[in-house]
Amino acid sequence: MATFNKRGYKAPKEKTEKEVNTNVEDIEQINVDAKDSTTAKAFDTLDETASKAEDFVERNQKAIFGVLAAVALVTVGYLMYQKFIAEPKQEEAANELFVAQQNFQKAVDDVTGTKSDSLYNLVLKGSEGKFGVVKIADEYSGTDAGNLANYYAGIAYLNTKKYAEAISSLEKFKSDDIMLNTLAIGAIGDAYAQQNKQKEALDFYVKAADASKNDFTRPRFLLKAGKTAFELGNKADALKYFTDIKDNFEASPEAQSIDALIGLAQ
Repeated sequence: MATFNKRGYKAPKEKTEKEVNTNVEDIEQINVDAKDSTTAKAFDTLDETASKAEDFVERNQKAIFGVLAAVALVTVGYLMYQKFIAEPKQEEAANELFVAQQNFQKAVDDVTGTKSDSLYNLVLKGSEGKFGVVKIADEYSGTDAGNLANYYAGIAYLNTKKYAEAISSLEKFKSDDIMLNTLAIGAIGDAYAQQNKQKEALDFYVKAADASKNDFTRPRFLLKAGKTAFELGNKADALKYFTDIKDNFEASPEAQSIDALIGLAQ
């Protein structure tokens, strides 16, 4: 079947390769122009921000320099304090404490107890031209030695039957050493117990038992807590503490007579 073109109709010419490439280049140029425009705007924004920052610094440079100077002064002051005051004070306190520590150890090691009272008094009051722990704790508060002096003072007061003073000193003692911290808490319980303040004593014994789960301090203070609870007529709690020793610390010295105590509490 024959096909005829309509009168006047002309088939469109196909674009030459040159014309196609030209169109592509035009599109790419548009994209590049748009990109350049966006980049230019970004740089303009950065320039504007930088300009504002410069203006701010210029307007407030005295305040800024003042803050920087203050920070530098504080930093230098802290370093100077550490080097020329804190460190020498730490060393001086440690030297003062040395003799008191020796007397304390002798008192602890005195199994007969014949010299312990006088030794503990030397710990408290000082000897050989060195301060006692009471003065060290006061004069060198804020140092490690001053803090440790509170512990020695508390134990020395406890052993010389000055229970209120023992509590006061031990409450000032703070340590990251779990063992020492636990023993200090338990010693406060002992001081209350010696004053027949059994309820307060029980609170500190339980706190000491819970402070560390080690095989030395926990059964020790569980036993004291159990006996104190029993004295207060609280057999249920006493049984709980005694049973804890039997179940978890069978090899401890506190477990040797625990069955008899459990029998009393049941």
